[in-house]
Amino acid sequence: MKYIDEYRNKEAVQHLLRQIKETSRHKMRIMEVCGGHTMAIQRFGIPSLLPETIELISGPGCPVCVTSRSYIDHAIALARLPNVIITTYGDLIRVPGSTSSLDGEKAAGRDIRIVYSVLDALEIAKHNRRKKVVFLGIGFETTSPATAAGILKAEMAGLFNFSVLSAHKIMPPPMAALIDAGVEIHGYLGPGHVSTITGSGMYDFIAERYGLGVVISGFEPTDILQSILMLVNQFESRRPAVEIQYSRVVKPEGNTKALGMLEEVFELRDDWWRGLGILAASGFKIKEKYAHFDAEKLFEVTIEPTRSDKGCICGSILKGIAKPSDCKLFGKSCTPTDPVGACMVSNEGACAAWYRYSV
Repeated sequence: MKYIDEYRNKEAVQHLLRQIKETSRHKMRIMEVCGGHTMAIQRFGIPSLLPETIELISGPGCPVCVTSRSYIDHAIALARLPNVIITTYGDLIRVPGSTSSLDGEKAAGRDIRIVYSVLDALEIAKHNRRKKVVFLGIGFETTSPATAAGILKAEMAGLFNFSVLSAHKIMPPPMAALIDAGVEIHGYLGPGHVSTITGSGMYDFIAERYGLGVVISGFEPTDILQSILMLVNQFESRRPAVEIQYSRVVKPEGNTKALGMLEEVFELRDDWWRGLGILAASGFKIKEKYAHFDAEKLFEVTIEPTRSDKGCICGSILKGIAKPSDCKLFGKSCTPTDPVGACMVSNEGACAAWYRYSV
């Protein structure tokens, strides 16, 4: 298949593996902070191809996984209000809340609809003017510009029955928090889709302050292996830097139009990350000028006390200090069809990827 086969070429893969094995001399732990990379790494069996000197570990790169249980509880509370329609991406609907899930609420008769984009939610608001339509905005810098665009479109169209419950987050704070927490990391596989929006400059402090390299990677086997080779070269030469492997998509300056929409609609706030707690200036909240689209401010609801999962180690997995196979629930009481923790729900979750490709 054109433009795919060339990135899965056997000879190219073998050539990159030989270079990695010839170059890697010291133990190195490389963390990917993108759920798409987690899935691709397991799908293509990349850990089994690498020399023993290199260990790949998963980080907080799955938006569904890092989203707090209290956010799910908040969304459920909104769904239980009369004349409210909840719109959400499909992978969020099965994430367990404290005592229920959006899927469970939908089965109980709440009006909860799966959408493929915020534009779908706007269409629902357009055709249901007498109801309040809430879009559950989750994701990193990849999806947050689309949410910002949705708010701007709602303003222009006068769709004031539309609002957003924001759980959008940004990637650099958890990358720094993991290093500050003492997690052993020698380099980062940078998120390709996030970096398409942000550009590469936001990772410079990782190399400058912490002395760790960041290579922004694509998602095919040769992309990932070339990125690993670039990180190995940096590590062995002790020259950490921020590099773009995924240059066919990512530019140093990013997408200036998308960044402009983010700047217009959102501002940073402290936010909670599963496994890491509250991180300063790590999440997006809607600016006051667009408060009439902020579901947090528009609705007064009682949110039930948050309950944690007994036995689930999703937080430790997201920190890179445990693997899915370390969890006693993995593949037993916790499976993709009946998940206990968020890491098993999304296709980008480490537990779901391990279950699908490693069990």
